[in-house]
Amino acid sequence: MVFKKMLGALGVGGPSVDTVLSNPNTRPGLMLDGQVNLRGGEVPADIDSVTVSLVTRVEVEQGGSEFGGVSEFHRLVVSGPFHLAAKQQLSIPFQLPMPWETPVTHMYGQSLYGMTMGLRTELAVARAIDKGDLDPVAVHPLPVQERILEAFSALGFRFKGADLEHGRLYGVQQTLPFYQEIEYYAAPQYAGTVNEVELTFVSNPAGVDVILECDKRGGFFTGGQDTIGRFTVSHAEADRQDWVALVDSWVQATTSRYGALRAQQPGYGAPHGYGAPQGYGAPHGYQQRRGPGMGGVVAGAALGVVGGMVAGEMLEDAFGGDEGFFEE
Repeated sequence: MVFKKMLGALGVGGPSVDTVLSNPNTRPGLMLDGQVNLRGGEVPADIDSVTVSLVTRVEVEQGGSEFGGVSEFHRLVVSGPFHLAAKQQLSIPFQLPMPWETPVTHMYGQSLYGMTMGLRTELAVARAIDKGDLDPVAVHPLPVQERILEAFSALGFRFKGADLEHGRLYGVQQTLPFYQEIEYYAAPQYAGTVNEVELTFVSNPAGVDVILECDKRGGFFTGGQDTIGRFTVSHAEADRQDWVALVDSWVQATTSRYGALRAQQPGYGAPHGYGAPQGYGAPHGYQQRRGPGMGGVVAGAALGVVGGMVAGEMLEDAFGGDEGFFEE
């Protein structure tokens, strides 16, 4: 019996955990329902806590290089301390509220390439943490987000890639430590003006901040430029707008800043160091960025079946642990 207790403390013959979601499909701002099913091991165990958390893969830039890691961004304590008898079976229901800024991973039932998310269950036994279980979660766009993504596709923008970047966005009320970044190749009608467009959604209970970053590469004698526009829409507008026309006007308004920014650069008649205003106005504002790369203020969700976005990793394929689950 003493030997069995020692094994139980080390996780051998200890309690097992299996989390079952009522429906793995959800949206930002909704509840994710499920239950944690526990089964006692060979010996009784004192459980300190049961916790579920949302985890995803985030890219971090540091020292000029970029690396990815698994990041937990939201958690819920399902249960406090209790005693679990040997072989006892116990189910604990839970409701996890999805943060409004939760990145989108699916569209039209298809996973978005580069996006993975899971619900991790942690069982704390005898002051040791057992990661326990990891289940895939499919986050679908809010109606407003979906309309905007459909409009980008209808305008001819082609999906390039999507990921999560660690950091904060300038001028935006942001609660998560990362933002979802999505890149589009420019639609044909904008090919002479901009090379790529990046899109970010930062949602809240009232609506969505939409940030566009339009990138124009430099030539032999000119440096590259990025201009940023921010726009705000309410959730109530989802079925009240001509979204193709509205998104087109956003892109045109943002890219129209290139001429003004060039006029403000040294060599174009402006004092050295003079740049575009850094604030955002209503209904939109702009910020200048210079440099060869995109890597800025971006993203949200991507249209999964139009423009070649499908072919994302299916989360069911790897539950052996965090590293396998988020392996690219």
